[in-house]
Amino acid sequence: MFSSLRWALVAWLVLSTPVALADVPTVAAASDLQFALTEAAERFTDETGRELRLNFGSSGNFMRQIRQGAPFELYLSADEAYVLALHEAGWTEDEGVVYAVGRLAWLQRPGSGELPDTADPMAGVREAIDAHRAGQGRPRIALANPEHAPYGVAARQALEHAGLWGGAAPLRILGENVSQAAQFALADEARGGLVAWSLALAPTLGERSEHVLIPEAWHAPLVQRMALIEGAGETARAFHAWLQQPAARQILAAYGFRLPDQDNPR
Repeated sequence: MFSSLRWALVAWLVLSTPVALADVPTVAAASDLQFALTEAAERFTDETGRELRLNFGSSGNFMRQIRQGAPFELYLSADEAYVLALHEAGWTEDEGVVYAVGRLAWLQRPGSGELPDTADPMAGVREAIDAHRAGQGRPRIALANPEHAPYGVAARQALEHAGLWGGAAPLRILGENVSQAAQFALADEARGGLVAWSLALAPTLGERSEHVLIPEAWHAPLVQRMALIEGAGETARAFHAWLQQPAARQILAAYGFRLPDQDNPR
């Protein structure tokens, strides 16, 4: 009898617990958002009391995982094409919204060589290629994998624009995503790397690095789009809406993202 009453009490507690306590959605986010979205999520939780699980990685890998049924409720891609493809296949509720436009930057650790200037932002790559050809080592050039990372695609396009893609082939080291590429760019054996400006601006990275922006005309625009996955819960919906509000937009702008209705970042 006591056992039956105990289990009845447990069942009543579970059923009477507010849904919001169990509604902790997993958000799939491009790794260029690692610092900006973490800050935004903390602010959202402070304001609403709702918790989130943030999962950062390459946009292309997330698209594949969503197609395979991964339990994400909100997807923030660094390339809007991935979101639009998922919508066409019926995985998202709608086409989503553009939340930001990213920028590419050359990132290096202090002491790895002279920081290139804006007139020749690929000077570090050229120096690394020349050093390798002269038998002076193999200074690595880091970038995200262009096969599934939008910033890797932008890096490849920028290198092609500068006529350095082929020459840099033996020096390239590929990160699984742009966040890993930033780590590789600051390694002892690296001359530097092509990564998201938002990562270069993060205090934890900026304190031990230096950077220069790559001209936007050197690669296709990094238009970033987000969308709710079919069946998303209330917390995911609330966060999706909150990310379009002034507080979230201010955080994104602080990390160098251009907002959809702005001409220039920051």
